[in-house]
Amino acid sequence: MNQAVGTVGAMHVTIDDPIELAWESIRSGLRRDCGARTFDNWLKPSRLAGFDEDEGLVQIALPSEFMANWVDTHYGERLLHAWRAHLPQVRRVTVSAGIDSVKPALFTVAPVIEPEQDDSVEPTGTVEGIQLEARYTFDSFVTGKANEVAYNAARTVAEGGALTFNPLFLHGGTGLGKTHLMHAIGHEYRRHVPKAKIVYMSAEKFMFEFVGALRAKDTHNFKQRLRSADLLMIDDVQFIAGKDSTQEEFFHTMNEIISAGKRLVITADRSPQDLEGIEARILSRLSWGLVADVNPADFELRLAIISRKLESMPQVSVSQEVQLFLAKRIASNVRELEGALNRVIAYAMLSNRPIDVAFVEETLTDVLRAHQRRITIDEIQRKVSDHFRIRQSEMTSARRAREVARPRQIAMYLAKQLTPRSLPEIGRRFGGRDHTTVIHAVKQIEKLRKADAEIDADVRLLLRQLEG
Repeated sequence: MNQAVGTVGAMHVTIDDPIELAWESIRSGLRRDCGARTFDNWLKPSRLAGFDEDEGLVQIALPSEFMANWVDTHYGERLLHAWRAHLPQVRRVTVSAGIDSVKPALFTVAPVIEPEQDDSVEPTGTVEGIQLEARYTFDSFVTGKANEVAYNAARTVAEGGALTFNPLFLHGGTGLGKTHLMHAIGHEYRRHVPKAKIVYMSAEKFMFEFVGALRAKDTHNFKQRLRSADLLMIDDVQFIAGKDSTQEEFFHTMNEIISAGKRLVITADRSPQDLEGIEARILSRLSWGLVADVNPADFELRLAIISRKLESMPQVSVSQEVQLFLAKRIASNVRELEGALNRVIAYAMLSNRPIDVAFVEETLTDVLRAHQRRITIDEIQRKVSDHFRIRQSEMTSARRAREVARPRQIAMYLAKQLTPRSLPEIGRRFGGRDHTTVIHAVKQIEKLRKADAEIDADVRLLLRQLEG
């Protein structure tokens, strides 16, 4: 029987044919489910790069970071389910770049530390919990006004020198870069302190492991493992809200780490002052260090992120016009912006079409619709009143004079077109009018736009101003 041998530390792990057979079966299933074109373009180049039986970890490699990101985003979950169906012991599947370095018959799970290795160059410490993603480094993090304080604070923690603050508390919404900074801190700290022990876990995992240790009456090992860390990073601390026993242990772990001069980095989706259900003494400790927010990226930063992303894909041609369009229209978070760019490039490659604004609008119809700015009826009334030089109060008045009634009808028409409000609700916002009045106004403006060029020009201008 053919065997492939991998290494875990100094131990050898033998991988029998069932692993390769499972992988071939999974690939066949993906080709059947996804179609030949998608499979040949994206999944066929994938290779099985490693299997760690103890960790339940399968490693998949692809030729480029772009392909790896795309497959991970679109098929990561499906790959995990497929592997679990064949091998229930699989708990995690990673997809990364680096296929050229993979030998087909060798499963490299972790590097063997040779005795003669220079410890001052190669890290010999440990990383427990969440494993560090190679792509999340400080070099790949794009900075701007929205995140420069958080970035500089993270670098200070990672460089291993004396700290004037501890802990570092990073907060911000989903997809803004907190996770990227956490991984970057881990990578950089390992470079500066090669023998360091790093523990990185979510607050949710902290809670589950602590509860498990309580039930097993083995809290000593749990405490020792975390408190012996040189760098402890806890993600999404808001998840321990309302968990009294977990918060008690979390507080003491924080104190031990800080008192011992170790480094502590914590993230949440909001500032300490806005966290609910967290004990006051924990919030006080969090605020005692440096609190740095990671804000939504502004237009310039979004444009820089797109540009940096495209630098790693020289084979892809995306015009400045398209880059500006994406940076303007997708403003919620960086993760969604990068996902939209990946989707556009992937669809263009699959359909062999040039990437222009029309193609982007077609490809991202659902994404762009979700990102449309929320326009309010009050905003419409104010804009229409200014345009026609009448008082905004006329929008809700009983006056029927033409110079007031026509702008009011246009405002009702725009409210129907640009807001999700119902006809009765729109009527109420225009002085308690009946929904039939709104229907009449909408039909009237639709008819006038076809017959009166001046009215149509007014409506077009207002639409541009409100949607822009």
